[in-house]
Amino acid sequence: MSDQTQPLFEIRDLCKHFTLDHKNTLKAVNHVSLTIYKGETVGVVGESGCGKTTLGRTLKRLYTATSGTVMYKGQDVFKMNRAQAHQYAKEVQMIFQDPYSSLDPRMTVREIVREGMLNHGICKGDRAAQDKRIHELLTMVGLNEEHADRFPHEFSGGQRQRIGIARALAVDPEVIICDEPTSALDVSIQAQVVNLLKNLQQEFGLTLIFISHNLSLVKYISDRVGVMYLGSMVELAPSDLLYEEPAHPYTEVLISAIPIPDPDIQKSRNMTHFSGELPSPINTRDDKCAFESRCRYATPACIGHISQLEEISPNHFAVCDRVRKKENQ
Repeated sequence: MSDQTQPLFEIRDLCKHFTLDHKNTLKAVNHVSLTIYKGETVGVVGESGCGKTTLGRTLKRLYTATSGTVMYKGQDVFKMNRAQAHQYAKEVQMIFQDPYSSLDPRMTVREIVREGMLNHGICKGDRAAQDKRIHELLTMVGLNEEHADRFPHEFSGGQRQRIGIARALAVDPEVIICDEPTSALDVSIQAQVVNLLKNLQQEFGLTLIFISHNLSLVKYISDRVGVMYLGSMVELAPSDLLYEEPAHPYTEVLISAIPIPDPDIQKSRNMTHFSGELPSPINTRDDKCAFESRCRYATPACIGHISQLEEISPNHFAVCDRVRKKENQ
């Protein structure tokens, strides 16, 4: 259950740009603002290359922000001293996209899970207590004690992702950033992993940031959903509201692409389509809407002016002058 009075993250005008050479800059995350509250799940969706993973890695401090601020419990995460950064690394954990490359193949499961415990002084100096904790964690994520002394190559993709979850939980985190944790898994295994995350969140009061391009999974697990396009956050709303009443033209297209299980309904749907290819995120202009070149509602006014993320209805935010004008009529 989220606590709307306790913002954990306050992200303001966050940018993460990569300089490719003296002429070209890749704007992976561009002026993103977002508040994340304790105990909630915030989904982040968008096409491949929209900046979702870079946003997650910047929040984890794997990347240093180009500009803007990320406040965690009132502290600027990029101005923390060594002790504060160490505590932050403990409280904010990450589950990575590829379960085949995110685990050290030379380490046993026991060593993988124990590593974080050693780094953060969990059950310090008491190997028996650490082993007991490791066995509890493995059981918690659907594995068993016998798996502790095996190596990653002996497990399936779904089992490896469970090991990654156990590793994240080993240090008693408050936040877990899930970077497309199901994209490399079969559909049946995806559901198991997502249900596991939901159950663990309820049991431990975790805050989840769930990054994915699978809109159906995001709707199922998230309290609120942010839609990213070309490095920018273009819409943010409670999950049900976003899927039932998408406001931004890009969100409309994404929602219309979600398949419906009934083949007769699916066949008769009027799907909305993009009018062009995803533009390059290199040297994007800040004086026009990022979606302007693909938007069926675009007008000359979309160039020369960039709208900000504005509240168009309670808890529903969007970046689009057309939406804002429509709401004000």
